[in-house]
Amino acid sequence: MSSETILPLLGRIAASIGWTLVSVLIFYGGARLYDLLDPIDYREEIKRGNVAAAIQMAAVTIALAAIVIMAVAT
Repeated sequence: MSSETILPLLGRIAASIGWTLVSVLIFYGGARLYDLLDPIDYREEIKRGNVAAAIQMAAVTIALAAIVIMAVAT
């Protein structure tokens, strides 16, 4: 392989890693913000066996993932 084919490939790999890090940070920030704004301690409720709290957290996680995907894709 020549350097003409390796450099663009390395650039794409670096861009993918960079966008992955940005996505993880946005997702984490959104999850923390939801945790701060909502008065219910979902982690504690899930530990106690509250299925409704688990479903709520799953829905929030899926919604945040969809938002992050659309933000990064555009």
